Amino acid sequence: MRKVFTTAAEALAETLFDGMTIMSGGFGLCGIPMSLIEAIRLSGVTNLTVVSNNAGVDGYGLGLLLETRQIRKMVSSYVGENKLFAQQFLSGDLELEFNPQGTLAERIRAGGAGIAAFYTKTGVGTLVAEGKEVRKFGDDDYVMETGLFADLAIVHAFKGDTEGNLVYRKTARNFNPMMATAAKITVAEVEHLVPAGEIDPDHVHTPGIYVQRVVHVANAEKRIEQRTTRSKTEKELA
Repeated sequence: MRKVFTTAAEALAETLFDGMTIMSGGFGLCGIPMSLIEAIRLSGVTNLTVVSNNAGVDGYGLGLLLETRQIRKMVSSYVGENKLFAQQFLSGDLELEFNPQGTLAERIRAGGAGIAAFYTKTGVGTLVAEGKEVRKFGDDDYVMETGLFADLAIVHAFKGDTEGNLVYRKTARNFNPMMATAAKITVAEVEHLVPAGEIDPDHVHTPGIYVQRVVHVANAEKRIEQRTTRSKTEKELA
C-alpha cells in the first residue's frame, strides 16, 4: 500500500468530515503537525472535537482552527497561552473537557491499547471527578476515566520511512507516539523521509503498522512558545 503523499492536503483526502474527532500531537508548539493543521483549515471541515494537550497560540497551531471556528470541543490539559480560546470558552462558543495532563496521556494510551477505562487517584475530590464513577481500592478512592480513540490522528515526526515507521526527536516525543496508536487513521508529517529499512528497528518509536499515510515536510518551522533567557555572568563574559 502506498503510504507517501506529496502534500498534506493529499494525505488527508477522504479522511475529513464534519463532526469528527481528531487527535493532534505536540506539546506547546513543539512537535505539532503544522502542515496538517493548515490543510484541515483549508478543507473547511467543521464541528470538530480535537484532542490535544493544548490549543496552540493565537494565530498558530490549533489557534488557526479556533480563528475559523472549526473546533466545537477541545479535550485538553493546558490552554493558558491562547486568548481566543479563553474568549470562545467563556462566551459558550467552545466546549472544553479538561483533564490533568497525566490523565489525558493515559486516556490516549488506553484508547490505543483497547482499554475502555481505568481508575486513577488524580482528580478525586475535585471538579475533575464530577459526574464520574469513584471506587475505593484498599483505603483510597479512585476516579474512573475512559480511554480515548479518534477518527483521525495527526502527528509530527523527525524522521520516517516509506512504510510509516517514525522517530521523534526530544520534546516532540510527547503526545505524538501514543496518539499515533489511538485513531482509525493516522497521518504523519515527517521532516526527513528515508527509504524503508534505513531506520534501525531499535530506534523506531512508532511502528509503521499504526501509520496509514505519510507526507514529507522539509524545513518545518519550529517556533518557541515562551522564549526565556538569562544574563551572562561576569565569568562567562570574561
